[in-house]
Amino acid sequence: MICGVDEAGRGPLAGPVFAAAVILDPARPIEGLADSKKLSARKRERLAVEIRAKARAWAIAEASVEEIDRINILQATLLAMARAVSALAQQPLEVLVDGNRCPDLSLPVRAIVRGDATVAEISAASILAKTARDAEMLRLHALFPEYGFDRHFGYGTALHVTALRQYGPCVCHRRSFAPVRELLE
Repeated sequence: MICGVDEAGRGPLAGPVFAAAVILDPARPIEGLADSKKLSARKRERLAVEIRAKARAWAIAEASVEEIDRINILQATLLAMARAVSALAQQPLEVLVDGNRCPDLSLPVRAIVRGDATVAEISAASILAKTARDAEMLRLHALFPEYGFDRHFGYGTALHVTALRQYGPCVCHRRSFAPVRELLE
């Protein structure tokens, strides 16, 4: 009953930050789990379906752009992580979090640097968080196609910064992030 937790979307200039919590079932192993950043989009999607089908419990949560701007990206990430753990259908005995910071939980919690590459539960959480965030950015692309969210998923690429300069920020841009804030000043 170990829960792995990871986030997706700390660095982008747009969109919410997502977190996932996963309790794997040792009786139903999942082959190919790895850090979501090391997997192709197609492999992540396939694994996400398998994780949802085979895990004992899983949950995905987010912190909004407004929350990111109000409390900062680190605190918003920890908030999304806490929300994901509290949304689990089963309570874990211990929570293992990717990185070096832990959300405030009433359960035993440990941070594991590079845990997304070394702990299966965290790898699974990494995959669910990344696929959920990518899906949200594709939804936002349908609403705001001029920004090209389907190509850069909100990261500060040259294409995105050019679109920001041309069109200005939209409601899904993080106003507290320097490239967006500078355009507003």
